Amino acid sequence: MYPEPARHTPAERAVTTYQPTPIPPAVVHPAPVVPVQPGHVPAVASIVLPDGRVVTGYAVDHPQPAPVAAEPAISRTAVNVALGGVGFLAVCGGLLLLTSFIAALTAFISQLIILAAVVFGGWIAVQVLGPGHRGGTTVHIRKAVIKRNHFHG
Repeated sequence: MYPEPARHTPAERAVTTYQPTPIPPAVVHPAPVVPVQPGHVPAVASIVLPDGRVVTGYAVDHPQPAPVAAEPAISRTAVNVALGGVGFLAVCGGLLLLTSFIAALTAFISQLIILAAVVFGGWIAVQVLGPGHRGGTTVHIRKAVIKRNHFHG
């Protein structure tokens, strides 16, 4: 499937093969960092490597991620909705107690009125229909003597 690799003699391999050259550790002075203004193109920087090569390019600072603000475990909207619900329940409970109180007070007042009607109505009935009084006007008739058109009683 694949073509056979070309067979080279050891002498040809020695000519065409490149051996990596280890770079001794050297003190590399970092290139000066040019502060970048927004919308401004940074200046071109050049660095001379220990082997004499020159690398030219832009000095770019690595962007730092913006610090993440610590978010609460529960969102503020959820807390506000929950507090609103608790307040609504408290108001509804208070209104329920208020309406219950008004209903109880109304029943109490109506019972007092009925009790007063029964007590005073009974007192009035006893006064009117009591055994000491039969109603009407009481007239005591005595034997009267009439002499010469004069009443002598």
